[in-house]
Amino acid sequence: MVVENKTNGSLSKTAFVNNAYDGSRPPSPNGSISTVCTDMGLPPHSDGMDPDSKRDIKSNKKGNCCWRLRHAIRGLWGTRMTENPKNREQYVKTTIRELIVYIFFLVDLCLLTFGMMSTNTYYYTKVMMDMFLNSPTSGPTFSTITNMQDFWKVLQGPIMDGLYWDKWYNDDPIDINGSFIYYENLLLGVPRIRQLKIQNGSCTVPKDFRKEIDSCYGLYTTSMEEKQTFGPGVGTAWKYYNADELGGSTHWGLLATYSGAGYYLDLTRDRKTTTAMLQDLKENLWVDRGTRAVFIDFSTYNGNINLFCIVRLVVEFPVTGGALTSSQFRTVKLLRYVTTYDYFIMGCEIVFCVFILYYIVEEILELRIHAFAYFHSVWNCLDILVIALSLFAIVFNIYRTLSVEELLGGLLKDSRRYADFEFLAFWQTQFNNMVAVNVFFAWVKVFKYVSFNKTMTQLSSTLARCAKDILGFAIMFFIIFFAYAQLGYLIFGIQVKDFSTFSNCIFTQFRIILGDFDFPAIEKANRILGPIYFTTYVFFVFFVLLNMFLAIINDTYSEVKEDLSKKKSEFELSDLIKKVSGCLFKVFVFF
Repeated sequence: MVVENKTNGSLSKTAFVNNAYDGSRPPSPNGSISTVCTDMGLPPHSDGMDPDSKRDIKSNKKGNCCWRLRHAIRGLWGTRMTENPKNREQYVKTTIRELIVYIFFLVDLCLLTFGMMSTNTYYYTKVMMDMFLNSPTSGPTFSTITNMQDFWKVLQGPIMDGLYWDKWYNDDPIDINGSFIYYENLLLGVPRIRQLKIQNGSCTVPKDFRKEIDSCYGLYTTSMEEKQTFGPGVGTAWKYYNADELGGSTHWGLLATYSGAGYYLDLTRDRKTTTAMLQDLKENLWVDRGTRAVFIDFSTYNGNINLFCIVRLVVEFPVTGGALTSSQFRTVKLLRYVTTYDYFIMGCEIVFCVFILYYIVEEILELRIHAFAYFHSVWNCLDILVIALSLFAIVFNIYRTLSVEELLGGLLKDSRRYADFEFLAFWQTQFNNMVAVNVFFAWVKVFKYVSFNKTMTQLSSTLARCAKDILGFAIMFFIIFFAYAQLGYLIFGIQVKDFSTFSNCIFTQFRIILGDFDFPAIEKANRILGPIYFTTYVFFVFFVLLNMFLAIINDTYSEVKEDLSKKKSEFELSDLIKKVSGCLFKVFVFF
């Protein structure tokens, strides 16, 4: 600002620059002062104030409380998207504040997720799997069942031995209420055995064989389920019940997806009674040619480590004959708040809810400012995804706590009925998977706050610049890749398990790229085309295409690094650290 001395209506020769003039008394008693502002190339708001600041001053005059509230909100929820990016120093300061807040959020999230897991979970699952899948016995085990005879031997042998522990190792009786597997794991309620059958005539027999084959049982489908009463016709084991009546859910098996309906039998807590019930099923051919799947469900609880293990053993009978086995062991923590550490996790959950509320308000403010342009940023979409997953986790946590209390309350009233924890175990597993994905995205989001540093932008810049080249390369790669996948499926699909389905072929070829393959099996399946397939695939995919992909990444990275080295350095984190350190040093010297 240039200030000129104006005396008696004319400008004097003396003039001075008063950059800090604030309306105090003039320096000369005989003259008057007038300030003349000349255009010094300042922005349109030559007073140094932006329109927001002017509006704030007007708001302050109108209502001091509203003005203070607005500035408090802007200070608390101010982000890079709400600040002026031209002010680089303020921009970096806001980013660092966001990063610090987000680090606290990430630490809290990690405490929650690690509090969900324990090494005891793995050992508990391993013990139960060893007991019911590979128990030491002279006969077949569950994992080695190959036909219906093996199924009944295992059901009446190793599975019964695993479910009912009524004696000590010295054959003394155990005087306890209930069955404790391995003396530590309480069997909740009673086990349930259920099967799904298919109707006779569910497939078509060719005319040439209709004289020899008078019945036909096809692949399992829900529309072809057998629903008629069979056998003795007395009891739940011989009558069909739909999924609503059983409260069952669908199961994704090895051969098909099975409904929650079927014929079921709830066993007892007494070994002798259960043995007689199973023998009756066997003698009356409960499992026959129409049977497509048998499910054995039960749940256990270990009070020492406060963990539930919900077990499902599945035996599928394919149309080819024989049997295939699979299992599910879901070890989950349904009673969340028992120990002091559990209540510490509860406190972390409360803090987590506060953080989510904070970020919801933050995203609403940014969305209000930028409207639909807000969604043009990948980081903003990632913010919405993390918040959505977190809200779902909070709602499910409340629902799970209430449901477990209700289910356990009913079980404690009648411990001789089937304890159906399958629904809760399934959703608890999905909840754990969702939290794992959420934590992954939360860690990736750290790049959003460190991207102001040019070194940290190399990864995103490289991927963004070579995206078109990679897309074109991907089209060429997958044309060759799927051609080899179909070739392998048609040549080796009959004999080699890794090529038995088209999806298996795809994963097998990815494994070959990483060096994991079974060449003798391929060669055995076809002594001529096997080696030709393997050699040409390795040459074109591994030596040619994979190296082309790496060359695209390397060349782009070199270009990005060179451009960043030529780019003019702006205000960065290191400058802010030096500035703050300098101020702290001056303060220290002053005192």
